[in-house]
Order: sequence, then C-alpha cells, then structure tokens
Amino acid sequence: MTDLGFPSVPPRTTREVGAGVVFEGNGHHFSAAPEVDIAAASAVANVPLSVILQVTKRCDFDCSFCSEVLQLPDPTLAQLDTMRVNLAGVGRVFLSGGEPLMRKDFHEIVEMYHRDFILAVPTNATHGLSHASRIAGKVAFANIGLEGPRATVRRVRGDYDKQMAGVRALMEHGIPLSLSAVVYRSTLSVLPFTVQIGDVLGAGKVKFILPLRKGNALNLAEHEFITQGEAETAFGHLKGLRAEHQWSPALRLTTWTPENEGHMIVVEPNGIARAWPVYDAPDLWEPLGNVLEEPITAIWERYRFKANHYAKYLGRSIHTVAQGF
Repeated sequence: MTDLGFPSVPPRTTREVGAGVVFEGNGHHFSAAPEVDIAAASAVANVPLSVILQVTKRCDFDCSFCSEVLQLPDPTLAQLDTMRVNLAGVGRVFLSGGEPLMRKDFHEIVEMYHRDFILAVPTNATHGLSHASRIAGKVAFANIGLEGPRATVRRVRGDYDKQMAGVRALMEHGIPLSLSAVVYRSTLSVLPFTVQIGDVLGAGKVKFILPLRKGNALNLAEHEFITQGEAETAFGHLKGLRAEHQWSPALRLTTWTPENEGHMIVVEPNGIARAWPVYDAPDLWEPLGNVLEEPITAIWERYRFKANHYAKYLGRSIHTVAQGF
C-alpha cells in the first residue's frame, strides 16, 4: 500500500548535461551556476536543452484551458524512431500529448527513448495503472496536471478520483512525480492546497502556468485571466506559506512575458517542430522544420528564441523556489 504520509526530502542528485548545465534529479529541472551567461551559453549550443514530443493528440479529458484541440494521427513507432535519431543530443524529452498514456504501446516508446534522453511524461495519470510497471526506472518523472482539490479539478480539468488512482499506481512503482497547475482567478484560493498535495505525494516540484488564449481557453471568461502582478503576488504568498508549513516541493511560476516568448520547442505527431508560444503568430505557433526530415541541430540553428529557451529552463526568466525546507 502506498504511504501518503509526509515524505522526507531525498538526497540531492544531479546529472551533467554540458556547458555548466546540470539536471537536478530531485527538483526535476535544469540549473547552472549564477556566473553562467545565458546569452553566451545559448549562442554556442547546437541543440536545445529540452523538447516536447507529442506522441498523440488524443486525450480522455477536455480541459477548459486546453490548446490542443486540433487532431492529428498518432506517429508510428518507426516514425518515432526516426525522430529519436534526429533528436540526438537533446538533454530532456517530454513524451507528451494529448494524453500520452492513452497509447497502448507507450511503454515501447519509453523503451525506445530512455537510453538516449532524460525522459519526462506530462500526464493526467488516468491510464497510470496500465503503464506504471513497464515504464518504472526509465522516466525521470511524471508531471501530473492537477489544479488542486477534487471540486476544482472536476470543474477545470476532469475526473480527480480517476487521476489519483493513476497517481497511486505511479507512486507504487517508484516513479517520481511533479505537479503542474494552470492558474485562473477563480483557482487562486486553492493554490496552497495544490502545494500541500504535492508535498504529501513527495513531488519534486509544483509548477504554476497562466493560460494562453488558444483552443478551449478562447471560451474562458475574461476575468479568469490574471495579470502579471496578480500572479507575482499569489506566488509570493505561496512562498510564505511554503516556509511556514515546511512544504518540500520546488515551486515554479511561468508567466507570459517577452523573456518567455517562444521558449518551448514542440514537435507535433507529424514531426513538425514549432516554437511556442509566439505571441503574434497564428495559433501562437512558429514553424521551425520537421524532425522526421532533418536533425534537431538544423532546426535549432534557425530557432530565434535560443536565449529565451535557456533562460526559462535554467530558471532565470521565471519565478522559482528551490526544493527542500
């Protein structure tokens, strides 16, 4: 039976990525010494630190903030293997969706990728029971989308109880967890509960993200979009509560500033790589190339948000609190 008591903070583990950058295994993020110059480091790099690879667009939820409303066929295993080869050198790959665990062959994708990359899995965990035993020890962490307690999750995302059943399965097989929550004005009051849940689950980090006006989020009421100042105030409040209650997860807040524009490289199921979010681009996407046809080094060369990419993933352009208490 899973022990959901208050966890101790595990010993710190790191993995060298290169050029003074390390992956913090416990906090599930990249870091570099303060003296590392972001502009210089990104300028000499020939691959990204992190890439999001959509192994499917399908999902069993219909989240009110979801930007992935246009469907594409799933890539075949052969296509995913070609992408694996062309992604050589990337530090971390998110095997994403849609909901990636909806693929019955997801464990085969993990087996294909885990020797070459630090793997992370963004998931709602509803299919966790089907895959946990076969991906254990091969993924650095599963990032669970969870906006807070049951009533909030049901309103914003989907079936909380089905999610938590999957989370328990992942935990029972020793898969590290992080949490990710999209923040509305109407969910500000539950953010402390989200961090508390993360603490009880032993999550390495809890990250908060503001919604973007795309897909389902185009139907959100305007008052649900908070300002930069409101986000910073809420995060400051969480920092204080975290210190007071000795919650252990690292905290992250990403807001949509010029410094964060285009910082993500997303590879869709058809291999097309895009910078995201690009604020004045159609659907917030900027095409970069196709990973089925060329290596990531060629795509990185024409990518114009290198400094933003490095700054975000090294925690320089977002609000952060380190793991531990």
